[in-house]
Amino acid sequence: MKKLNLIFIGILGVSNIYAQDITDALRYSQDEIQGTARYRALSGAFGALGGDMSAVSINPASSAVFSQSHASFSLSNQDVKNETAYFNGLTNTNNSSFDINQGGASFVFASRNNSPWRKFSVGVAYERTNNHDDRWSAVGLNTTNDADFSNSIASYFYDYADGKRLGNISAFPDETLEEAYADIGSAFGFGHQQAFLGFESYIIEPDDINNDANTLYSSKIIPGNFSHDYSYLATGYNGKISFNLATQYEDNLYLGLNLNSHFIDYQRTTLLFENNNNGIPNAGDYLVRNIEFENNLSTRGNGFSFQLGGILKLSPEFRLGVTYDSPTWYTIEEETTQYISTVREEDNGTRVTQVINPQTVNVYPQYKLQTPAKITGSLAYVFGTQGLISFDYSRKDYSATSFRPENDFVDLNADINNLLTAASTYKIGGEYKIKRISLRGGYRFEESQYKDGVTVGDLNGYSFGIGYNFGNTKLDVTFDGYERESQNNLYNLILGGAPQATVNRKNSNITLSLSFNI
Repeated sequence: MKKLNLIFIGILGVSNIYAQDITDALRYSQDEIQGTARYRALSGAFGALGGDMSAVSINPASSAVFSQSHASFSLSNQDVKNETAYFNGLTNTNNSSFDINQGGASFVFASRNNSPWRKFSVGVAYERTNNHDDRWSAVGLNTTNDADFSNSIASYFYDYADGKRLGNISAFPDETLEEAYADIGSAFGFGHQQAFLGFESYIIEPDDINNDANTLYSSKIIPGNFSHDYSYLATGYNGKISFNLATQYEDNLYLGLNLNSHFIDYQRTTLLFENNNNGIPNAGDYLVRNIEFENNLSTRGNGFSFQLGGILKLSPEFRLGVTYDSPTWYTIEEETTQYISTVREEDNGTRVTQVINPQTVNVYPQYKLQTPAKITGSLAYVFGTQGLISFDYSRKDYSATSFRPENDFVDLNADINNLLTAASTYKIGGEYKIKRISLRGGYRFEESQYKDGVTVGDLNGYSFGIGYNFGNTKLDVTFDGYERESQNNLYNLILGGAPQATVNRKNSNITLSLSFNI
């Protein structure tokens, strides 16, 4: 990747400047199975159970199930293997990361009188809710031969330039390309910047280069076959800190509330190399042969949500749980940097390189993101002290995700409503105790969030683990994993149709937890 010497910060301050898409909406709306080793060993099927700090994150009433104050801390190692298919190319990448993914404590206070409110608990817990560390690459020869050259990155720049005045996407005679890039971003926003990169790198050409009012353009890349080498690298995570309050009423009812503070830390770099040998230049003309296009994104955000939950003991064996997760209301800030270089072939065979390295950080205005609410129903059967089996069902309507201010995201919110749908998640887990040893296992199935069921496929996950009870202290270890396939655009076109790489993602985790009574 290019090392950018960032010497200028451009603040984009007008409407229609945002560059978000549906993948951003999903990234911050999804929760992975995180938390303690015991919780993960049951694949997160813990909504009707207690006795675990991560159970508090899915049902706030769970903390009132503790018989005494309790704390736990967890370490996790994530390994991601991606197999990417792109036309005739097949690539494999691997990424591993280690983190403290959970920690918290709950303090239990028993009633000192004959009140039906037997006890109450207060607690605080940190949990990483999503790990964004990911890496994949797509290499292959795109042979779709589209007449509109949508299989070339040229279509990306053409889409943004089409209909825009040449004078608004080009540098003044006394202005450097770096200065022009920053000024155009500040005055007109993201779309004009992309058109500027396409024009000044010679990828697109105006029909009348001497007319600043020109709004018609053509590509200097001939449709045909294109060799692509694309890399994607992401780091970061979503996390939350929960402040918990719960109570037990008589013997069979537990009620709880979580107030959650969320945060986002996400960085992404994409780099596309495109090569072609389509056609030959006309006399006095040129054709672009090679393109290198790099984009960097840095995202920070914070948000708030709440959870209401209850657990009811229907009998000594059966337990019923229900939880409502409110939407999460995020405030997000983003910064981007870009780099592009091209090699064009003149009619005499000479090759000329054009480099645009703006050395500019684009700082976007804050925007809001509201993720969808979720409802979870849970049922558990406890076999005395021998073990248990638990089942959770949850439903979340991803089409209700919305960016705000609404006037700035009308088209994107419409796409979210049209393309995303409600998705159900099913989790089942069990535990069996042999003296001080606990054996555990689980399975989960998560439906696609897309109506087509293809852009992102269904998720299948599994888990198994073991724990040892030392008395007041417990040590647990779990292995869990899942597999999911998705279609990923190499770049985004305004009207769609960009080339896609199929990524089969296999995620595996090893989690170690230490829990103890206080």
